Amino acid sequence: MKINPNGFREYDARWIFEKEIDIEGINNLGKGLGTQIISHTKKNNPRVIVGHDYRSYSEKIKKALAEGLISTGCNVEDVGLSISPMVYFAQFSLNSDAIAMVTASHNENGWTGVKMGIQKGLTHAPEEMANLKDITLNKRYLSGKGSLKKINDFKDVYIQDLIKKNKINKKIKAVVACGNGTAGIFAPEILKGIGCEVIELDCNLDWSFPKYNPNPEDLEMLHAIAKAVKDNKADIGFGFDGDGDRCGVIDEKGNEIFSDKIGLLIARNLSNKHRDATFIVDVKSTGLFKNDKILRENGCETIYWKTGHSHIKRKVNKEKALAGFEKSGHFFFNQPLGYGYDDGINSAIQVCRLIVDQNKKMSEIIKTLPTTYQTPTMAPYCKDEEKYKVVDEMVKEVKKLKDKGIKIDNQNIVEVLTINGVRFSLEDGSWGLIRASSNKPSLVIVAESTKSDEKKKKIFEFIDNLLQKTGKIGEYDQKI
Repeated sequence: MKINPNGFREYDARWIFEKEIDIEGINNLGKGLGTQIISHTKKNNPRVIVGHDYRSYSEKIKKALAEGLISTGCNVEDVGLSISPMVYFAQFSLNSDAIAMVTASHNENGWTGVKMGIQKGLTHAPEEMANLKDITLNKRYLSGKGSLKKINDFKDVYIQDLIKKNKINKKIKAVVACGNGTAGIFAPEILKGIGCEVIELDCNLDWSFPKYNPNPEDLEMLHAIAKAVKDNKADIGFGFDGDGDRCGVIDEKGNEIFSDKIGLLIARNLSNKHRDATFIVDVKSTGLFKNDKILRENGCETIYWKTGHSHIKRKVNKEKALAGFEKSGHFFFNQPLGYGYDDGINSAIQVCRLIVDQNKKMSEIIKTLPTTYQTPTMAPYCKDEEKYKVVDEMVKEVKKLKDKGIKIDNQNIVEVLTINGVRFSLEDGSWGLIRASSNKPSLVIVAESTKSDEKKKKIFEFIDNLLQKTGKIGEYDQKI
């Protein structure tokens, strides 16, 4: 049996299939998860929904995982080819005890993984992952007699649920890009169903991802969407990731709008109808949420929290927030807009509602926000076993520089937030972030200036300089 312990990440599991985990390892993961679910629910035969994404090996992996679950006594209900939000929705719709979605999301081909959850609308947090790792690696499995049931046509139940709640009364022409990932058999149909005119881009399923990985933070994917938007004179462009829980947005002029800015626009729009609402945003998000005029006028509060779909989901749940937004494109809508989990297609629907409510072009709506200058999310290589130590070092270093009054581009560091890595803010509201990636051997770097591209670069250079001194940093995936 092969199962690399590093595959147990902060809030899901990811491995390179066959190199880091084999079929027996997957089967044991199923036994570990089944044992955990039974221990948590105190039921001998809990019902577990499973689904899989469109990678060539995902169905085989799901079968091995399901066999492991069944051997502990779980009754597995298989909804088939899925995006993650469909499996999350199934837990509510079918009232199951837990879920397990076989996906490596936007990771390159060869990767596999599982997103899992027990409490409705939530996925595993670090404590649950540590517990699962312990049960699985130490083979402390329960033994029982479970069952397997196929749930046919559940895809249509999920699609119709989103369509019937979200009809729009204005024709929006939308480019829908899926990077040949699983969202291709969901997003176009749903957006057509609510009333959009849809131009499909790479929506046919192809697990080899012939053009680029389905990742709405990837500049190559964003550039392809921008071209399609301009060529088709579309009102908006949407890009979905491999398992459909994230969405990227391009305006009608072909400009990429970072997801945190989209989140702020949606929050503003929602705050007009939902006064005194709470919003949760991750530490990679724009500093504009903090003192936004419209949110303040509507009595709304914004809380900055740990990056990661599981962390934000839980915080949204705990604070009874109306919505949560992550810079990576995970958006979370709580009742009455959703069930609290991240659904990229529901996010696109909320953007359509924004355009309808404001009755303006997307480029005009974005102009209502103050201009800031943001870097994309950049990921320099850093070994899994070293990345958290490097971040701890950076936390100490930045605090020391603040205490000494060291300036970055003539600006004092006025605040250091350490809820997730280190986010330092400057006098003019500009900021920089260094944190460890939760699902790859890399760090995550983001910077934003309220003044200029030049000043944004200065913040990045300051961060890069600190990191290079550690000697633990490899190449960046992309750089400004």
